[in-house]
Amino acid sequence: MATLDARKRASLPDSAFAYVDSKGNRRLPINDESHVRNALSRFNQVKFESEEARERAFRRLLKAATKHGIAPIGFITRQLRQARGADSDLPSGAVTLLLSDIEGSTKLVQDLGEDYPSVLEQVRAIIRETVGRNDGYEVDSRADEFFAVFAEAAGGVAAAVEIQRGLQDAMWPGGHQVRVRIGLNSGSPAVTDTGYVGLPVHVMARVCNAGHGGQVLLTEATRSELGTLPDGIELASLGEVALAGLPEPETLFQVKVHGLIAEFPPLRVAVPE
Repeated sequence: MATLDARKRASLPDSAFAYVDSKGNRRLPINDESHVRNALSRFNQVKFESEEARERAFRRLLKAATKHGIAPIGFITRQLRQARGADSDLPSGAVTLLLSDIEGSTKLVQDLGEDYPSVLEQVRAIIRETVGRNDGYEVDSRADEFFAVFAEAAGGVAAAVEIQRGLQDAMWPGGHQVRVRIGLNSGSPAVTDTGYVGLPVHVMARVCNAGHGGQVLLTEATRSELGTLPDGIELASLGEVALAGLPEPETLFQVKVHGLIAEFPPLRVAVPE
């Protein structure tokens, strides 16, 4: 990063800083790409006068990042999690991971047109509220996917069932059906400042991708963490399933609950003989 000495700093306009406090103190210079990246890494170290001031600095920094072609996805995720009042520290150790993905989203975009953004927000709101109600944490939400984590497997499975019920009961524009596929896996992924990394995350994503809208799939690892099943929930074994990119087949189970769709086409993968 180019050095910004006192003389050069003084010559910069206020617009070259993400944050200018009420006393005229200027922090987080954003005059070039290297300083924008530095501001992104230091944002949480700055003590802001108010939440309003923090929000103004946040938006100014994002605008500067866009100008310089920087996509600060992890930064945005952290700030949104803090803005919602969620715990900034995700659970570590053995956890249960949940990923949802809207089925047929491209067709929905084509059919719904300008109504699709509001539909996407409604889907996210239903999922977000349900995850929180079941003691889960939002890890990330982008495009048509929603990634959450639970300290207990039972909370993850309960949330998955409630999400499907909530989406099934919701009213959608033009009588369309909006469904998500959900995959769950349990393990001990590494925790970073932007979320989780490791094989358990990849397994979760592959499991989700194997399902259909309205379906909840989970791995043997999650089943073993469940212990006694919550009332009204049954598991149907789907056998060993070869998931793309994984070294070994995974034994998968479908969650079955009265009132939700129970019959689906074959999984979107090949099942070994």
